[in-house]
Amino acid sequence: MRSLLNTLLALALVASPVTPAVAQPAVQRQVEAALAEAPQGTRFGLMVTDESGRELVAVNPDGRFVPASNTKLLTTAAAYATLTGLDLPDTTGGAEVRLVNGDVVLTGRGDARLSSAPDCVANCLAALADAIAARTRQVRRVIGDASLFVDQRWSPGMSWNNIPSRSGTGIAALMVDDNEVVLRIMPADSGTIAPALVGSSYFSAESQVMTVAEGETEVEFSRMPGGNLIQVTGRVRAGAVPRILRLGIDDPAHLAAWQLRGMLVARGVSVSGDAEGWYRDFGASTATALPSEPLARLTPPPLAEDIVRINKDSQNLHAELLLRRIGLARGDGSIAGGVAGVEAMMAQAGAARTGWDLSDGSGMSTYNRVSPRAMIALLDWGARQPWGSAWRDSFPIAGVDGTLRNRFRGTALEGRLFAKTGTINAANGLSGYMIGASGRRLTFAFFANDMPGGASATARMDAVLLAIAAAN
Repeated sequence: MRSLLNTLLALALVASPVTPAVAQPAVQRQVEAALAEAPQGTRFGLMVTDESGRELVAVNPDGRFVPASNTKLLTTAAAYATLTGLDLPDTTGGAEVRLVNGDVVLTGRGDARLSSAPDCVANCLAALADAIAARTRQVRRVIGDASLFVDQRWSPGMSWNNIPSRSGTGIAALMVDDNEVVLRIMPADSGTIAPALVGSSYFSAESQVMTVAEGETEVEFSRMPGGNLIQVTGRVRAGAVPRILRLGIDDPAHLAAWQLRGMLVARGVSVSGDAEGWYRDFGASTATALPSEPLARLTPPPLAEDIVRINKDSQNLHAELLLRRIGLARGDGSIAGGVAGVEAMMAQAGAARTGWDLSDGSGMSTYNRVSPRAMIALLDWGARQPWGSAWRDSFPIAGVDGTLRNRFRGTALEGRLFAKTGTINAANGLSGYMIGASGRRLTFAFFANDMPGGASATARMDAVLLAIAAAN
């Protein structure tokens, strides 16, 4: 580590903004030396350009890397390039309800923000329950209709062990409350089991978590796919605050129908049947046919607001729904349709087709690949679009907010680097824009893959970017 710090310190001092053309080869050599000190097997890809497009630093710029959540840059840019009216209320995305032959049918339109929270003020499931209760006092089943999109609840290449977690929760055209349920582990007296409290009766929990007076603490949970029993193990410390876990849902349409059924019963509506979920089979080309006019329909906030959440907070589910909405605009509401939208955009951006491949919209898939050069092409092209400023404003800001709020604090790049982070197993990414010491805007794409032993490369990557910014 001492050698790395000395190398990076030298890198920050070798160049002056006054003579970038002379200093740049030295910066390149110093970056290569710093990255060579990473644990054996680690692969890096880096490209940095200035406002004119001139390459300042390039390390394996055409290599193909797992981009992790840098994938969301492609998804959100494609949304701006494909969908219209993103800054207006989302009149095409809101859930709606119908009464069909005595059944309540709750239809999802691909919005990610439907809420059943008691304090909900916008895009509220309760508003649909009120509309039904005002029309009838007796219904049969409550059906959640998610047939707008092809039933692809999990993307190719996503690790199966992520399915029980919020990171791998099921994806469907109808979902509520981010398709997750909260689990609280409540520390008890030392030597006793800590109770596990589920925030919804949709699940049940079985705790084997021991409360301890001292020592290391850790909590893990498991749930079989399709099952509703959560098993929790580990250790928590007596007197500690409750440990919060967020669990994924395998059947989003059923959960939404189940939530609505409970709301109807609470409003005095007699419901004789159960909650059910409808999906569109992979081979089916169209959504379920229903009467044209709904009883009530919600209008969610503008999609541009959700793009901010997707990029700032790296919200996987919302990114996946956005990719499918891009696919719907091109015909079928599938992953392939969404990727076709990304392909059209990347062609406009001038990125080589060999520079990227996607299997999802969030970056959870290990099948995704992006080269630094392809990402730079997107970032440079995106900056020139009418929506470029809004897109850039959705990126986390170093040391300020989102997934970068705790990085670059107290450095020259605090508040001067705007980039999307990315982290999955053995992969880190950071791509976006930064302001160099000269005041020029630099565009960069930086990936690390295959770090051994589960190590993170972010500290090394941040140090390299700081040194490049200082030299430019």
